[in-house]
Amino acid sequence: MSKSAHNCGTVVAVCRSDGGIPKVPQDVVHVTEAGITGDGHDHAKHNKNTRALSLFDEEILLQLRSEGYDLLAGSIGENVLLRGVLVQQMPPGTLLQLGEVTIRLEEPRKPCFVLDAIDPKLKAEITGRCGYMTSVLRGGKIKPGDPVAEVASTLQ
Repeated sequence: MSKSAHNCGTVVAVCRSDGGIPKVPQDVVHVTEAGITGDGHDHAKHNKNTRALSLFDEEILLQLRSEGYDLLAGSIGENVLLRGVLVQQMPPGTLLQLGEVTIRLEEPRKPCFVLDAIDPKLKAEITGRCGYMTSVLRGGKIKPGDPVAEVASTLQ
């Protein structure tokens, strides 16, 4: 972690799948600029370096559970579930370090029709609180319990 980085949370879960949802929690994942090794995507739009990882706040997952949605880590297709980070409130360009991996927040994630398999109302309910798509600046391993640090709040 760089000297200017400050801890802002914890990795709760790291998830991958052969494609589609749910993504399944793993003990550890290896991350490259393309995303998590072995993580598949059912739609070509996800195969971009600016969409290498999908992040989601555990706090929002718990809100959605309290609203009646039966969601667990990986349910909505996120790769990394975070606690205490509140990534949804961060601006694009924010740099985060998750374990060994450095990422840049690229754009808030937009819900798609795939969520209809969970509940047809979920797509509308999760709009504006669906997490973030990121690029990977430095790869490595991420595992549950790893610290999350904000390296920079905007691009320099």
